[in-house]
Amino acid sequence: MSEALLKNVQEMLNEEKWTRATLSNYSTNQFKELDLILKEARDGRVVDELKKNCDEHLTHTKNSIIALYLSGMVALSRQIIDDSAMINLVSIFLDNHKWGIVRYLCERVLDYGESKFALRTLADCLKNENEEEAIFGIWERLVKVDYEEADLAKSLAEHYEKQGDIETATEYFKKALHRYVNKGLFTNVREIWEKLLVFCPEDIDFFLHVQKKIAKNISEDKAVILLNDVYAVCKNSDIDTAISILKIVLQYDEKDVHARKEIIECFRKKHASHSQLEEYIRISNLSQTYRNVHEAIIDFEKHIAFDKGNFVYHRTWGVGRIAGIEGDEIHIDFAKKRDHSMSLKMAVGALQTLSKNHIWVLKATWKKEKLHEKVKSDYAWALQTVIKSFGNSCDLKRIKAELSPSVLSAGEWSTWSGKARDILKSDPGFGVSPDNIDIFTVRDRHITVAEKLYNEFKAERNFFDRAVTIRSFVSQKDVELDSEYFTEMFAYFTGFLRSSTNQAAEQVVASYLLVKELAGKYPHLGASLSLNFTDIFKDIDDIPALFNDLKDNKFKEEFLHHVQLFIPDWPDIYVKLFPYALIPSIITHLEKEGCAEKLTTMCVSCFDHFRDNREAVVWLFKNAASTDWFKAANIPFEKQLITLIHIMDLSYRDIENHRDTTENRKINKLVYTILFKEGSLNTFIDQADEDTITRVYTFINYVKDLDPQDKLNLKSRIMDKHPEFKFLGDAEKKVSRGLLVTAAMYEEKQKQLTHIMEEEVPANSKEIAFALSLGDLRENAEYKAAKEKQEILNSTVAKLKDEIERAQLFDPNSINTTRVSFGTTVLLHNDTQNQKEEYTILGPWESDPDNNIISYLSPFGGAILNRTVGERFDFSINDEKVSYLVEQISAAKV
Repeated sequence: MSEALLKNVQEMLNEEKWTRATLSNYSTNQFKELDLILKEARDGRVVDELKKNCDEHLTHTKNSIIALYLSGMVALSRQIIDDSAMINLVSIFLDNHKWGIVRYLCERVLDYGESKFALRTLADCLKNENEEEAIFGIWERLVKVDYEEADLAKSLAEHYEKQGDIETATEYFKKALHRYVNKGLFTNVREIWEKLLVFCPEDIDFFLHVQKKIAKNISEDKAVILLNDVYAVCKNSDIDTAISILKIVLQYDEKDVHARKEIIECFRKKHASHSQLEEYIRISNLSQTYRNVHEAIIDFEKHIAFDKGNFVYHRTWGVGRIAGIEGDEIHIDFAKKRDHSMSLKMAVGALQTLSKNHIWVLKATWKKEKLHEKVKSDYAWALQTVIKSFGNSCDLKRIKAELSPSVLSAGEWSTWSGKARDILKSDPGFGVSPDNIDIFTVRDRHITVAEKLYNEFKAERNFFDRAVTIRSFVSQKDVELDSEYFTEMFAYFTGFLRSSTNQAAEQVVASYLLVKELAGKYPHLGASLSLNFTDIFKDIDDIPALFNDLKDNKFKEEFLHHVQLFIPDWPDIYVKLFPYALIPSIITHLEKEGCAEKLTTMCVSCFDHFRDNREAVVWLFKNAASTDWFKAANIPFEKQLITLIHIMDLSYRDIENHRDTTENRKINKLVYTILFKEGSLNTFIDQADEDTITRVYTFINYVKDLDPQDKLNLKSRIMDKHPEFKFLGDAEKKVSRGLLVTAAMYEEKQKQLTHIMEEEVPANSKEIAFALSLGDLRENAEYKAAKEKQEILNSTVAKLKDEIERAQLFDPNSINTTRVSFGTTVLLHNDTQNQKEEYTILGPWESDPDNNIISYLSPFGGAILNRTVGERFDFSINDEKVSYLVEQISAAKV
């Protein structure tokens, strides 16, 4: 059936070519018949073959109607970005004014998602058929997908304005405004700006946001013109906003005489009741053009805050309240310094003015219980209070400093801060600084989730954090992709694709993958892709480095997927990437592709170059040892273990040198678990011959930072299996850093060190100082004695510090009584003197020969160590040979 279908289509293509059917012979019915063929191809699962045949036919018959339609529709159904076949087909009929077919083809294209070309062409069809009302619906769809279309947005706004739908008209006027700003068309911008000041004069945030774009895209002068329009609207209704606008104008042009004059009048209006208003205007020289306007404004605002009843803060006396102002003298009531007076000039420099709702004021004026209860119960109020207290710019670290422990205990803060974070993220009353994602602000006007995410996007400085934010944006319910917020965010990523030559490779690749990801859900976004993956991949110099630089798991997965789809030698790329990626799916795909030899080669390479492939070696040992391709590598188990031991040693050294500490701790823990906790070493020791054990134990013994107890346990295991085994020297003596000690003695040594450092050393310093005061050091016996004592103390401190640093706490639960070891008591029979002797084996710190407690590092301790019950041995002391028999081994009380 499938073969017959393909054959039938081929015959249709040939017939079309030979008969050279004219366009006049085509109707929509013929395309509907072709749709039936497409359905049969899908049912028969020969769609790919069908498209391949059509594409091949188009190479020599580029205007084949049948091939263009079938190939184009398959491409659309597969969400393939290249829609050139359908565009060519529509253009053919459009040029011949076959409006009915053009409309049908456009509607078929739109069945698979929005298309700017199809929508624009469909609008032309409707216009030709005089369906004026239907055109507006198409324009709305077009404006949503064509982010540069400004004229149609304006036409839609005017359409809804005529209908009396001001809300919708405002929405489209705003879209048009943003797009005209991007195009730099100020005349159009000014026209719409004036409309919006009538329709939504209260939306100050919108106007302030747009004026920034105007200043950047057009000019600051034009931004000033529009800001003056906004000022004229709000100066009689919102004095604080009016002042903010004038400050922006003066930032653009500090010599703007009109703005300077107006801000003085606004200050007069705002502070009309202030007793010192005119005096402070005079002192700040606000009206004098010779003084820098910004400095004058700062000076005025500092002074104007000083008025009767206002709060201030002094770094020594704390919070106070201004009791009165007499001429140039201010009287302030501090908690511990009532009616303190100072000059105005001194007050401006020494005091910080506070609002009555400042957190410091509330701490000083509210009862602690009241403030505690308010903060605990009203998270939003507490956050607003602290943030506003510090210039409406505050991070969580500062919030914590103000509330814990002065208001909330440490435990209460832990619970409270989690809820506070959620509120800061979700509450529309809070925003973030455009310069720092960690700085929070309080919004006078609530913002939408979309605007909040946009602000976070702008504040982010990391490329991959911005990718996470735009994903969150498009995941919203009823997301508006034609909003200026999404347009600007999306343009950030497409910008990397337009100028990829000067961009970081990982950002170009990630931008491409992100646009592809979004286009999968919203196909019209794919029009922004001017590059294909193959071209981008060719420019990658170091594939593993780029893969590691993709700091987002989703990007890594998609990168691998695209490599497999578009790169012919993808198995080689996968093999090259695996040691860096360690993603199991790579192995799965290579196995399915029959690349066992490549996997085997990779294994050998990883073990041969283990220094550069530490994680890969560990992963292969744990997860691939049972596979045929791993076994085919013929890596002896001894070599595998020794490689792991080398990796453990390397990780210890890197940790000590503070090199990639977190990563090396992770690797070290994995290897230690394999070798010791999972018993790989013990299992191997039980089965290996003595020569092999010697090699493996030697490598273990050279790992200087390994716990000495692990070495002792391994040595005991070896002695269990090979009682006559001879170690190459005493293992414990070779451990340069380990020193086994009991917990009690460790604590005693620490106390001894503390006593010397905190009592004896300071006392000695005083003795030296006293001796120096006596003069003439040559005959000063007190000075010499004090200096000798100082040398002894310094030497003792150095030795104690070194020993404490080397100390390894002994775990009493690990005592092994099958052999003489640390923490055991051994009963010996002295055959030479025919008497019993009992010894406890501990460390050099605990050693007490008079009470038969000996160190495992002493000559006699070393001779006893690892002996078993019934074993005889000889020990020479002072040239006298003594024979012993081990009669009993028990756990010592440690």
